[in-house]
Amino acid sequence: MTAAQAAGLFITQQTGVCALTRRGRLQAGETLLVHAAAGGVGSAAVQIGKALGARVLGTAGGAAKCEVVRGLGADEVVDYAAEDVVARVKELTGGRGADVVYDPVGGDIFDLSRRLVAFEGRILVIGFAGGRIAEAPTNHVLVKNYEVVGVHWGFYRTMDPGRIDEWQGVIEDLWARRAIDPLVSAELPLDQAPEALRLLGSRGTTGKVVLLPG
Repeated sequence: MTAAQAAGLFITQQTGVCALTRRGRLQAGETLLVHAAAGGVGSAAVQIGKALGARVLGTAGGAAKCEVVRGLGADEVVDYAAEDVVARVKELTGGRGADVVYDPVGGDIFDLSRRLVAFEGRILVIGFAGGRIAEAPTNHVLVKNYEVVGVHWGFYRTMDPGRIDEWQGVIEDLWARRAIDPLVSAELPLDQAPEALRLLGSRGTTGKVVLLPG
């Protein structure tokens, strides 16, 4: 892989493998819904989910980002800027919802996820890019019979560091089979770090923005 792909590989792909194999217990044939699927962790989750044999649905905002998600291998893509996400996902799943929901956004998206998770499904809490930390009403968790699962990949460095090497082995195998292809949308020299942050803040990027030595 290129230096840029390698730089953008580690945390996003490690998070995906940790979340989908260990915390989410994703099985071949299940339906995985990935929110913000054109982003860094989202794009990794789409590719890993497909490699694990899942049917992958992705959400993204706008036609251009939706096309990126299709290029990653998603089976279906929902444009949250133009479609009713709940209605469309329900339609795509025959009303059942997704077995695993990969949510790096939080806030309003987490509230949607609770409506879209299937019986005995798992909502994976990856992060809070949306800014608001949502609340999980336990009565809804009980009545609908699903799990809300935290994914703090970095904590494994302290609590179970052997997992990091294990997951890296999975990632290397996926790369060797070309089942993953880390998405990098921009490569900038290190002295342009402020511009990289501006691009990220504009929400106009896909995959990873990578800084390389000048």
